[in-house]
Amino acid sequence: MFQVLKASTERDLDAAFAKLIQLRAGGLVIGGGAFFLSRIEQFAAWTLRHSVPAIGNWREFAVAGGLLGYGADVTDAYSLAGGYTGRILKGDKPADLPVQQVTKVEMIINLKTAKALGISVPLALSGRADEVIE
Repeated sequence: MFQVLKASTERDLDAAFAKLIQLRAGGLVIGGGAFFLSRIEQFAAWTLRHSVPAIGNWREFAVAGGLLGYGADVTDAYSLAGGYTGRILKGDKPADLPVQQVTKVEMIINLKTAKALGISVPLALSGRADEVIE
């Protein structure tokens, strides 16, 4: 069963966490956006404290203690944005530029978190990760 919980304020976040505990959630997928990114360490700590395996869209989530970070390579995204900016500053019309999106995604697995949650990560999965935090 999937449950979507939305939060855009600290109060919403507290209510969403309480709801996850009530639902006895088996996992958590954290969406993108500045609100969530600015609280990445809070999410990582919460998921560890409540033993909820979680995945976030950013490398930083796994680095902060989350189980898994999986998403677009931020360096690649900034490179594309910089290229667009350069072309616009040189006079290209934005409407004439092709639509582009990041094609490289990265997966970071935090094995310390996996161990703390009692999860064994298959070697085949950790072998495919771009980074493994031990």
